Amino acid sequence: MVAIAAISRLARPSLSSSSKPLFRSARSALVLPMAARSFSSYLVTPKELSEALKKNPPSTISPDPRVIPLCAAWFMPNDPEKRTGIEVFRKERIPKARFFDVDKISDRRSPYPHMLPSAKDFAAAMSEMGIRKEDTVVVYDTKELGIFSAPRVGWTLRVFGHPNVHVLNNFRLWVDQGLPTESGELYDVECHPYPIPELDADKVATYEEVREVALDYNKEGAEGVQVLDARSPGRFTGKDPEPRKELSSGHMPGSINIPFNEVLDPTTKTFLPADQLKAYFEKKGVDPAKPVIASCGSGVTAAVVETALNEADYGSPDQRKVYDGSWTEWAQRVRPSDSLIRKSEG
Repeated sequence: MVAIAAISRLARPSLSSSSKPLFRSARSALVLPMAARSFSSYLVTPKELSEALKKNPPSTISPDPRVIPLCAAWFMPNDPEKRTGIEVFRKERIPKARFFDVDKISDRRSPYPHMLPSAKDFAAAMSEMGIRKEDTVVVYDTKELGIFSAPRVGWTLRVFGHPNVHVLNNFRLWVDQGLPTESGELYDVECHPYPIPELDADKVATYEEVREVALDYNKEGAEGVQVLDARSPGRFTGKDPEPRKELSSGHMPGSINIPFNEVLDPTTKTFLPADQLKAYFEKKGVDPAKPVIASCGSGVTAAVVETALNEADYGSPDQRKVYDGSWTEWAQRVRPSDSLIRKSEG
């Protein structure tokens, strides 16, 4: 398989929406109707994926739609063990899986890490990975971290309109259940031209939109958009430093701290059951009737929270966005005079 190591220079898509409402009023489904899908829900169990791969394995011979495992392994740049996604992918992976490099399939010109690529370069990456538009893609994480970066890659595919996208819940269970894995160097895959998609900007929150929400907090007539921050409590309150040491920690006015690990089982690192997730969001004071913007450090674990909301069927999918730049962009762009970085114990 070919790792995506040489993709053309990426340009960040324009997401400005200063003259339109932050959220659409019409409701649309997150995933396709049952007849067009290989799985019954967005989250897929190891057993379901294993059975699907037996029926529709990745093949260079058959033109029929296939089920493609897509590894989204990614570690923080300050990982204490200095692990990298490609290294753990080589060490152990689902047979015939492809590798999505979160850092390289991104806007390489942006000052912020792993921002969304342009539609053209997204299509180029999908082509190089040999993924066709009609294929069902199941994104998965590392066994070391459990659920972490796969929801971000799943969200990226959805933003660019790939019809059949799912997230494995999760690779740690896949390994624990003794399902097949392989290791070794990458092998070649046959490239398939992937049509250049149209980015769904309604799923992406920009800095300007989030700033408007923060400035409107507690003002009469405000839209009531909820910002859910997936960072740790220490970083949220400002007690602990950010991994990127040049950034101030703290939180946006009115934001709600939803540490991403709290929507996961503490042992397996799979998503909690839907009823537990619903109870958790209720306890945190998240209003399902109001729009949500999920944020985090750099747009990765925000997608974990967004996926948890979907799994709990909590609120309208049409009223959810992910802030691509997240805290890395926020802490660098807000003006001190705006008082938009708060530090507190709450």
